[in-house]
Formats: sequence, C-alpha cells, structure tokens
Amino acid sequence: MKIKGLRWWIIGLIFVATVINYIDRTAFALLWPEMGKDLGMDNSDYALMLNIFMFTYAASKFLSGRLYDKIGTRIGFVASIIVWSAAAAFHALAKGVVSLSIVRGLLGLGEAGLWPGAVKSNGEWFPVKQRALAQGIFNSGASIGNVVAPIIIVYLYAQFGWKSTYIILGLAGLIWVLPWLIINKKSKPENHPWMTEHERNMLLNDRIENNVVVTEGAKSLSVVKILSFKQPWGILLCRFFIEPIWWFFAGWMPIYLNSKFGLSIEEIGNTMWISYLMAAAGGILGGILTEAIIKRTSTDFGRKASIVLGSLLIIIGFVSIILFVNDTNYMTFIYLAGLALFGFQFAIGNIQTLSSDLFRGPSVGTLAGLAGTVAAFSVMIMNWFIGRITEGGSYTPALITITASVVLAVFAVLILIKKVKLVINEENEIN
Repeated sequence: MKIKGLRWWIIGLIFVATVINYIDRTAFALLWPEMGKDLGMDNSDYALMLNIFMFTYAASKFLSGRLYDKIGTRIGFVASIIVWSAAAAFHALAKGVVSLSIVRGLLGLGEAGLWPGAVKSNGEWFPVKQRALAQGIFNSGASIGNVVAPIIIVYLYAQFGWKSTYIILGLAGLIWVLPWLIINKKSKPENHPWMTEHERNMLLNDRIENNVVVTEGAKSLSVVKILSFKQPWGILLCRFFIEPIWWFFAGWMPIYLNSKFGLSIEEIGNTMWISYLMAAAGGILGGILTEAIIKRTSTDFGRKASIVLGSLLIIIGFVSIILFVNDTNYMTFIYLAGLALFGFQFAIGNIQTLSSDLFRGPSVGTLAGLAGTVAAFSVMIMNWFIGRITEGGSYTPALITITASVVLAVFAVLILIKKVKLVINEENEIN
C-alpha cells in the first residue's frame, strides 16, 4: 500500500497532538476555581503550581531534545505524550499541594517534548522549502488548542465534573498513540513501506542538494561543540527575546482584559478566541509565503525575510495597543493582539526551523531542545517582571519592554547567522 503525501499525514498527527497538548494545559486554569475549592487550596497555591509546571517544562525542553536524538521521533513522541497524558489523568487523584505538585511537574516534563520533537520530525520528513509550512501547521495547533479548549473543557466539566474531565483528557492523548504508531512505521521516512517513490526521491534529492546526508549510526554533537559555533547563539538569543510574546498573551491577556476593561470570564472567553484564530492563520500563511520565497531566492533570504516581516507585525501590534487602546475599546485590543500573535506565529515557525537548517538530524533535537529551554526560562523572567511592573495598574512599561525585545530578537538572527546553511559538513569542517 502506498499513501500519497505521507509526510502531510505525519504533520497532521503532530498538529492533533499539539491541540491535545494545549487543551491539557489550559484545563488547569479553567478548572481551578472548583478544583482549588475541593482541594482546600488558594491563589498562592495556584501560582506555585504554575511555576512548578514552567520549571519542569523548561528543563524538559533540553532533556527531551537529547532524548529524541537518541531514540528517534517515532518513539520519542510516544514517550512524551504518554507521560503528559498520564499526568493529566492523575490530576484526578491529587489530594493536596504535594501530590498536585508532582502531577504538574510530570505534565511539564511530558508536554515540553512536543516542540523539539516536531522540529526534528519536520527536518526528517520535509524538504527544506516546505519546513516552515510544516512548522506553521504544527504551531497553529497551539492556537487552535486555545480556541477549542474552553468549549471542550467547560462541556466536559458540566457533564462529568473536574476529576472525570482530567481522566477523559488523559485518555484522549493515549488514544493518539495508536494511529501514530500505525502510520509512522519507520524511524527513517525513506524506509517507510507506504511512501511513494516520488516522495522518497524528493526527500533524498533534497538532502543531497542541501548536503544533509546523515551517516548510519551518527551521533549528536555535544552541547559544547554545538555552542562553539556562533550560529546556534543566534537561535538561542532570538528565542530568548521573542518567546515572551506568546506567553504574555497566554498568561496575562485574561487578567489584562479583566483589569483594564472589567470583562467577565464569559466575555473574555467569547472574544479572546479571535486573537488566537488570527495566530493560527499567521503560522500557516507564514509557512506558505516562506516556501514561495525560498523557491524564487534562497533558504537564507526566505527564512530571514519571514522572520523580519513577522517581527514587524508584532511591533506594529504592540505599538498600536500602546497608542490607540483606551478603557472602552476592548475589541480594538483583541484585534491588535491578534495582529501581534499573527506576526509571532508567522515568524516563529522559521525561527524554530533554523535548527534543522544549521545542523543535520542527530543534533537537531539537541539544539531545538536547548533553544526551548532558554525560551522557557525567559518566560519565567517575564512573568516575574510583569508581576512587579504592573503593580501600579499600568501595562504600558511592559508593552514597551516586550516591543524592544522583538527588535533584539531580529538582530540576534541577522548578526549571528550570516547565512542560513549547514554549519558543518560530514567531516565536521566549518562551512
């Protein structure tokens, strides 16, 4: 049996896993009022649980990247989703701070693996020209997850209560494993029995054309070796400066909408999805445009042009919020937030794909995971900073600071990655 466009089935499954990932993490915020009451916990306990999740999430980005490089993406995804799905289900067994801390930590450990795994998988299954589109499809799962999570979780809670909701969410992730193992039969795409000759030749020719031929049994470069080149530092610094954009809206937008405009939970849920839908469109359109640019120019120009354009849209969105949003026009904020998130997803797919542009298979997961860890720690710094700087009620200083960080993210790529190409060849010589 042959399946035309098998790689699109693979990225489709990863997209579904991403939606599940975001539903599972969003459940905590939505279910907390009733959950916290039942467990006798308050908002300080809630903040502690958020920090525990983010800490293990940050650490696991790097650890998962190394794991995927050792065991491959096929089994790596299985390991990640089993850990986070089991952790989601185990929320139903939590009795207090200690037990809930354990399951929140396990959730962070499992969920983090999705990102370096997706970068590595896309590098294996997609030619260079299509990787930004594949990454955009994957990233759009995060936006769609944020859109559908309130609908699904509120429905499940109303029907079954918060404990059963967590169990159902955990089972959904475990069910995903079955089609993944059935469709993704081989660790190497070119050995898949269902792949057409056309698709196999396309992948093999792309590797030859871009000098990305990985020898059998090749091992990942050490972290020290990877960081001995300046190009990876461009990725790390870019992710450090740009990552807080997404988490600013994910973590602080509901609070902002409530404090500035007095919106209720229902009103926030009825409007915030618009911003995330715009984000999903940005991820996909960013991939399509990048593919078109690369076909006409080069990988280097296509990646950088999309990163710069996406970053400009982020800046325009934030500057417009500062200048034009007042205490009454909250829908203006929703659309401008959507513009900034559109720009973020437009750019981030190309930023994440840089790992597979600069290094070959065995080292991609390591670099992608390290970048994810750096990005996660920058979000922790941002949360602390915004919590302090907004004590007076104004978000303007935070908005200005985040806008400036986007500029630094672009400079990091343009200055440290002079040309997007393979850093070393088969003989480990610098290109």
